[in-house]
Amino acid sequence: MADGEEWLTVNQAAVISGYHPERIRELIREHKIDAHKFGSVWAIYRESLLTNIHKMSQSGEKRGRKPQD
Repeated sequence: MADGEEWLTVNQAAVISGYHPERIRELIREHKIDAHKFGSVWAIYRESLLTNIHKMSQSGEKRGRKPQD
């Protein structure tokens, strides 16, 4: 991690975004937010989270889990 970058845990990202922690993990798996895994803990790049939340809100993507097919 570079100096000056702010990294968040899944729970911190959930609080900031309003998404459920599991949805944050889904966004990581979908490569919609930048994150790195250290052992069992995800570190999420704050700027990526904020940028992509803004993009998703502009596109009308709803918060919450995706419906199961």
